[in-house]
Parts: sequence; structure tokens; C-alpha cells
Amino acid sequence: MSLSDSQKHVLEQAKADGVQFVSLQLTDVVGAIKNVTIPLHKLAEVLESGIWFDGSSIQGFTRIYESDMFMIPDVNTYRVLPWTEGDHRLARIICDAYTPDGEPFEGDPRRVLRRQLQRAEAMGFRYVTSSEPEFFLFRKGDGDARPVVHDVAGYFDFSPRDLASEVRQDIILALEAMGIEVERGHHEVATGQHEINFRYADALTSADTLMTFKYTVKAIAQAHDLFATFMPKPIAGINGSGMHTHQSLFDLQGKQNLFYDAKDSYHLSPLAYSFLAGQLAHARALAAIVAPTVNSYKRLVPGYEAPVYICWGQINRSALIRIPRYSPGREKATRMELRCPDGSSNPYLVLATMLAAGLDGVEKKLQPPAPIEESAYEFTTEDLSERGIGVLPGSLAEALQELEKDAVLRNALGEHAYKAFMRAKRREWDEYRMQVSAWEWNRYFEVV
Repeated sequence: MSLSDSQKHVLEQAKADGVQFVSLQLTDVVGAIKNVTIPLHKLAEVLESGIWFDGSSIQGFTRIYESDMFMIPDVNTYRVLPWTEGDHRLARIICDAYTPDGEPFEGDPRRVLRRQLQRAEAMGFRYVTSSEPEFFLFRKGDGDARPVVHDVAGYFDFSPRDLASEVRQDIILALEAMGIEVERGHHEVATGQHEINFRYADALTSADTLMTFKYTVKAIAQAHDLFATFMPKPIAGINGSGMHTHQSLFDLQGKQNLFYDAKDSYHLSPLAYSFLAGQLAHARALAAIVAPTVNSYKRLVPGYEAPVYICWGQINRSALIRIPRYSPGREKATRMELRCPDGSSNPYLVLATMLAAGLDGVEKKLQPPAPIEESAYEFTTEDLSERGIGVLPGSLAEALQELEKDAVLRNALGEHAYKAFMRAKRREWDEYRMQVSAWEWNRYFEVV
């Protein structure tokens, strides 16, 4: 059997770790994790030859008459899931999808991101990101009752009332056991809402981390008899959950932050300004990918710290893109924060399209408008018009219309992933618009 040194190492490591089963994972076009579990004794065979699967059963992959595909494990992603033990000790390896003739499958979301990273590398850039995913914890309701929020603590609180402190600590311990470097975890603004941040990494590693993070949070929550959700707006009237994403371009060796310029008032380089301008230019279409659910647009409304207005600034948290303050000696930390993504998105497609939008600005040498340092929430319609500040789409349907018109982002996704994504999301919108809600009953039943 012909295995590479890295494959042999993973095989030996799995045996040393006491692993009994291996979860081979990839994601569909909307970000749902797909999995096939094999016993450890089959791993060597799969490492050498891959494993076949039915692509027609996975959203955004192939049609029924061309369903045979196979996936090849990326051994760099081998991790033991620390909440599994004994005879059920489980490791996971993220895979890449291939066609029967051995070609990388263009519709694989991980492949979509790889293509954009290769484009950036050809331009001399390494794309580095770090995200701040927020989530809610709920206690299970009695009988058929809906779940209720788990605690009553507030933002950054250290309090006996923060009942989720132990849960967050267990999540952090599980993540670090898998080699994911956590920077911090804390209670967020809303009741029952939390956030955990990761150290920056290359974009592919960041996307892999985000996928792992989501099911880790859910697994640890379940162990505490709780529900976890990354739904952008689970409760009306309070803050929703976002996934603010920090980003910068480094040189190919990862040593120099190419966004940094000591002479600029914001410490941003001309490259950074063009990248920023590209994301602002494509923001309305980008929304369809980074905020891809009906529920996303219940979060993206004024008044709850969610970005709605297409502008940028430093102290302005109502801006779509925020530039964190520069600290002397921390040139590598120069970055920009895109604030509209949320946890219902597919991280591979999010980072691929964010990068594509930014690189388009670099290639076209775009320049951003002047920064806005006041709260854009206070602006009237006339103020927005005078300053040339656009607004994000107000619904998933509107966002999909913008994506349909954006050739840059369509090309970044590739025709296969783009069509599959649009099919899935138009179906979601149609299902939503045909529902009759409780609000409609309360509003119209007796008055019309």
C-alpha cells in the first residue's frame, strides 16, 4: 500500500489516540456538514484511494444521472473530537470532493475558496482572516414549549448569573484540544448570547475552524442539556448574532502585513484602501452569501448594532467595515473588519467572495469614499443620499437579485456553485413568502 509520510503519520496518530471511528466530512453549498463514518481499519484504504459517495444526494453537487463522486481526506485536518471516548472515540478529517475522472469538483465549497486563494497567491498575497461568531444558548422548554434563553447576564459580565460560563469554558477546552487557538470567550449583549474568538490564520484554515466550531458548540451545549443556535435573529427585539470577520493581506511568507502603512492616518496602505473599496462596491451582492437566510435580514436592521449602511470608519460600529485602531508595535494586526456576515453562512463561500470582492478593488485600483465616524443610524434618508451611502438589501430576495447582477462574485463562485446556491436560496425564499405568520393573523384577521 503506497501512503505518503503524512498519511502514514495520521494513521499512526489515530491508533495512538485510541480512535475507533473516523468521520470524513465535507460541506454542501449552503454550509451543511456531510459525513460518512468509517471504522479505523478502513482508514488506510481511504487515505490511498479516497471514498465514493452519491453526489446527487448533496445539495449543490451533481444531478441524479451523474452522481458518482469521491472524496479524498486532507490529512492536515485530522483532529480527535474530545467529547467522544472509549469504544466511540471519533476523529474527523475534512475532505475535498473529486469527479470520477480524478479532477477537483468545481462546485465543492472548499474548492471555491481554494481557487480564490490561488488567485491571490498569483498576485503575491496571502489572505489571513479571523472571525467572531456569536451564538445563543437555550434551555429546553417543558413538554412542547419552545426553548427559553439560558441566562440573564450581560455583555462582558462576570457574574454568578452568567450560568453559561462553564459551558463556554468547556467549548474552549474542546477547541484547544483540537489545536484551535482561542483568543477569548465572553457573554455578549443579549440575554443568552455568547461569543468566542479565534487567532487569525490563513483563510482555508479559518473556514475549516468555523465549520468545526459550530458543531463543537452544539455538542458541548447538548452535553449540558442545552440547545445552541447560530440563527442570526432567534428573538425579536434584541440583538442578533453576527460573525464579524477580520481580514488582511500578507506577503506569501506570512511575515509582512501588506495592509499596513506607517504614514497614513488610519495606518492603511494603498492596497488596503483598494481592497476596502472593492468590498464596498460589491457589498449588496456579497450580502447574499454572507447573510444567506431569510432570518439574516431580521438581524440586518437599524438599532441593534448590526451594520446596514455601506460605509466604513474606525470608531463607527454602525459602518459595514470597521478599521480597528492601530497599536504601536502591532503592525501585523492591521486589518479591516467586515461586520455583516452571520453564522448561518457557508464559511468557505463567505471567505471566497469576500476575497474576490477585495481583489477586484485591487485590480481596478478603486478608491473608497471618505470614512464616516458618526453613527449612521442617526442619518435621515436625505443625509444618506447626500453622502452617497448605500444600504444593504432588506430581504433575501433582494440580495439574490443583487448577486445575480454581480459578474465578479458569480465568477468567484463558479457556474456550478452559483447556480446551486441560487436554486437553494430561491426555494427558501418561496417557502418563506408562502407562509402565513402569527403577525399576519394578529394584524389582519379581525380588521379586513
